[in-house]
Order: sequence, then structure tokens, then C-alpha cells
Amino acid sequence: MLTSILTFAGAACLIAMVPGPSTAVILRRSVLHGRTSGMVTVLGNEAGVLLWGLAAAFGLSAVLVASEIAYHVMRIAGAAFLIWMGAQALWRARRGNTADEEADDGRVSHWRAFRLGLLTNAANPKAGVFAVSLLPQFAPSGAPVLPMLLVFSVMWALIDLIWYFGLVWLAGRVRATFQRPAVRRRMEQVSGTVLVTLGVRLAAQP
Repeated sequence: MLTSILTFAGAACLIAMVPGPSTAVILRRSVLHGRTSGMVTVLGNEAGVLLWGLAAAFGLSAVLVASEIAYHVMRIAGAAFLIWMGAQALWRARRGNTADEEADDGRVSHWRAFRLGLLTNAANPKAGVFAVSLLPQFAPSGAPVLPMLLVFSVMWALIDLIWYFGLVWLAGRVRATFQRPAVRRRMEQVSGTVLVTLGVRLAAQP
């Protein structure tokens, strides 16, 4: 059992380090809105990870694998969400309006950050496919499947959390540089382009 847990931990580390939509969104929030907002976004993302893990444990995310229609609907919805976020960033950069649009109410800002992290992860059908196809493979032979999948789900979220908290801390170190209007505008251009590109790639995948 220990071997299975360690092997899964290694796989989860590798998956966490692969850049994707969550990485782009978390870094943008951290640089433009500060470490606290970035960490709250991470918490939202990990809530999405736990939801996918629980769905896999109870067999719900198997629908994405078994139903081609369900997978494609989820894929297109996720792609539209990413493209919409990217287009907003590009529009702000074009207008030169890169001020903190959430500075008026910290509670709203934190809720938006959490929701953004949750939706970014939940709208990614690949996370569901990973949960349902990969998690069960690490369950030790003869071990109760449901408890092991729940353990793996929590491990997956914790490993993701540690990795992204590290990225948030690094982003906070360079945040002062990105407070200049010209640099913030360039940041919006880059993050917007990345998000739109990720959305288009997701939509174009078979």
C-alpha cells in the first residue's frame, strides 16, 4: 500500500507542475491582486480538485468517459470560459484600463478569487478524465477502493496546494514590478493571450 501511495504522490507532483489554465489564472491573480488573492484562488482550484476526486470515488465522473456528448459539452463550456476570461484581459489591456476592478470590497474580491479558481478547475474536463482513469489504477490490490480513492483525492489536492502556494509566493516577490501601468498592461496582454490560446486548443481537441 505504501508503494502505491508514494507512486501516486509522484504522479500527482508531475501533473501539478504541468502548466495549464489553473496556472495561468492563479499567476495572474497573484501578480495583479496580491498573494492573498492568489492563495484564495488556489483554494478555489483545490476545491475543484476535491470535487473531481470525490466524483471519481463515487463513479460520477465516469460519465465523462462513457458519454462522448457529456465530455464534448464540458469541453466546449470550459473552452468558452477560458476564452471569455482571456478576451476580458485583452480588452482591458487595449483600453489601458488595468486598475484593480475589485479594490472596492475585499470580501467580494476574495469570493471572486475563490469562485474563479473553482470554475477554472471544474470546467476542465481533462481533470475529470484524469480522476476517473488514473486514480483507480493506484489503488492497491485487495484494498477497499472507495476509501483509497478518497485518500488519493485529498493527497492530490494537498500536493496541488503546496505547488501553487509556492508559485503564489514567487509571484508576490515580483509583484512590485508589475504595478507599473505599462507593465500591468503587458501582463494583461500576455495572460489574455495565454487564456485564449488554451481555450482555443481545448475547443479544437477531438
